[in-house]
Amino acid sequence: MKQFFKYTLATIVGVIIAWFIGILLFFGIVGALSKSDASVTTLKPNSVYELELKGTLTDRSEDNPYLLLAEAFGQPEEKVIGLDDVLANISKAKNDVNIAGIYLKGGMLFGGFASFKEIRDALTDFKTSGKFIVAYADTYMQSNYYITSVADKVLINPEGLFEFKGLASEKVFFKNTLEKLGIQMQIVKVGTYKSAVEPFVNTKMSDANREQVTVYLNSMWSTILKQISTDRKIPIDKLNGFADEMMMFQPTEKALKYNLIDSLVYADQVDSILKSYIKVKGEKVNLVKHSKMSKVHDQKKFEKNKLAVIYAVGGIDDGDNQGIVSEKLIETINEVAKDKMVKAVVFRVSSPGGSAYGSEQIWRALSNLKAKKPLIVSMGDYAASGGYYISCMADKIVAQPNTITGSIGIFGLIPDISGLNNKLGLTYDVVKTNKMSDGISVNRPFRAEERDLMQNYVNRGYELFVKRCADGRKKTTDEMKTIAEGRVWTGEDALRIGLVDELGGMNDAIKIAATQAKLTAYQVREYPEKEDFATKLMKSFGEEAETRFAKAYLGENYKLFIHIKNIEKMNGIQARLPFDLIIR
Repeated sequence: MKQFFKYTLATIVGVIIAWFIGILLFFGIVGALSKSDASVTTLKPNSVYELELKGTLTDRSEDNPYLLLAEAFGQPEEKVIGLDDVLANISKAKNDVNIAGIYLKGGMLFGGFASFKEIRDALTDFKTSGKFIVAYADTYMQSNYYITSVADKVLINPEGLFEFKGLASEKVFFKNTLEKLGIQMQIVKVGTYKSAVEPFVNTKMSDANREQVTVYLNSMWSTILKQISTDRKIPIDKLNGFADEMMMFQPTEKALKYNLIDSLVYADQVDSILKSYIKVKGEKVNLVKHSKMSKVHDQKKFEKNKLAVIYAVGGIDDGDNQGIVSEKLIETINEVAKDKMVKAVVFRVSSPGGSAYGSEQIWRALSNLKAKKPLIVSMGDYAASGGYYISCMADKIVAQPNTITGSIGIFGLIPDISGLNNKLGLTYDVVKTNKMSDGISVNRPFRAEERDLMQNYVNRGYELFVKRCADGRKKTTDEMKTIAEGRVWTGEDALRIGLVDELGGMNDAIKIAATQAKLTAYQVREYPEKEDFATKLMKSFGEEAETRFAKAYLGENYKLFIHIKNIEKMNGIQARLPFDLIIR
């Protein structure tokens, strides 16, 4: 027995020591990665900034512990690129004498067309410096080609694929599936065009929804064609003709013949083409990757006066810590409002909406901020429904032509699972003290009185939403209702009907804010502050890990899973776009 305890104790001590050493090694690796990643990049003369168009584009960059660890152990990990870093790096490349040009390395970059346009516009501005842009890809997605068509030379692998086919928006409908399960969705809404509820009660788009989708898709496609036409010097009618041919399945030589690209080359030939631009002989081109370019020291001087950029990205109060959490965002807004060194604010909105209650609270905080300092809204890919609610009070609203905005409408969604209960043999009984004590139960259909109560509740929310928008845009409520009704607009159409003031991106909004505050010298500060590496690492072992496992297991079905999961998280009436607004 003595020997047993001796060996057992030795084993326990060994496990503890091994665990402790493992933890030290783990954090040692992480610390080394974090430290090396934070080092400042020094540029050499005739360097070329390499921007790889691969991964997922988000409004704001953030540390990704999984990516660093994956790189350390040679494992693949989804790459995420921040639009803020891309725009900053293009600006640095334009102004730094050591950067000779930009190499756009092909891949698959997923994001919204408004964000893609911001990158494209920044690249167009970069070319005014007289420096070159060269693009190469084995395969061009249509969205990536939209960005790279600005380049001086657009190159593709001789056996590569070239996608150019126009835009499509596909919706998924759950009505028949829910009926098979014995579930009926009970809908209350305001807005003829408010289509977020349609997947649960229809099997296809309503006429009103088809009308609005057709209008905004054609508006977005028109913006894309105009810019490609200008840079490639191809008439728009010819570009539409090429799209009708479904270029992906045409010989690659056809894209060359149509002047959509400039040369058919292999990846190993790109280096010599870059050399020809920078007049370098007998040595390899010094390519500065995006992550390294982000570490190049910013030459801007420190300024006492600050211009704040507050980010509001994602759904509003979707029931988790992802996206916009109204309570946390309001804390940030109040903090900025109290900072006397902040002279103006740009509110960056990239949101399809969400909780009407949360939207109203954010509106209130922003209204208080606006009373103290200029407030300019910069719209990203989406600023619709609740996303427009939290934008409407701004001094000026700036959107891209292909931003999705508007959708001024509200809905409520309550399931009736009595049919499912019948299938399962479940029955319910209730004891109550008052007439409405068991009101709005999911285990039976609405009573007429309950439906009236819900409809009146939604109507009040809609009237308040419309009033906020009308007051913010200096219109009457009747004028606002003619362009509300839940209808979705592109930024280009929103400018025409008075929902936005100017077309442009983040940099344009910053310039307007500076002008309104009469600032000639200032520093731009972003809010809320980004989480440091250690904080992100700790969080990555919680919900983020769960999300990554779900994505890996479900693949393309992950979006459908999130679509259904979000239904159970809805709290109160909703001001949001359709969940499945996917444009490809």
